[in-house]
Amino acid sequence: MHSDERRKAIADVLRAADAPVSASALAEKFSVSRQIIVGDIALLRSSGEEILATPRGYVTPKEARGIVRRVAVKHTPQEMEAELNAIVDNGCTVIDVIVDHPIYGQLTGQLQISSRYDVEQFLARVQAHDAAPLSMLTGGIHLHTLRCPDAAACERACAALKAAGLLLDD
Repeated sequence: MHSDERRKAIADVLRAADAPVSASALAEKFSVSRQIIVGDIALLRSSGEEILATPRGYVTPKEARGIVRRVAVKHTPQEMEAELNAIVDNGCTVIDVIVDHPIYGQLTGQLQISSRYDVEQFLARVQAHDAAPLSMLTGGIHLHTLRCPDAAACERACAALKAAGLLLDD
């Protein structure tokens, strides 16, 4: 398979996927190295393909079902699990995390966390890499973009965050 054909096939796989696809999985599928896939993704992006990198792999934006809302939260790193579980337990997906950096402006990290399993995997990666969450740059204050199936789910998630003392109020 030529590189142009492989890149088209990669884009097709990502468009059809219901979950993030890792570079390693793509490398295995196309019998190339992970680094070749990383380069292919860069070239696809430069040609206009919208491909997002999440901690679990690459995704292409899908038609949003339900409602999308941003919530402002504040918590310590030790409260991150409670925050994420409060959101996913109420049927919502944490699409991203956003912080305002004093030098770089708005920084966004793609998350795509929809379940307790996703939360566990995310926290395991944070621990395995001894990584600090982006919210550490802003004293714990950050935004999350949520995708919720309906307004009731969004209200439940916000109520759970508020009850846990994590929702940033006026």
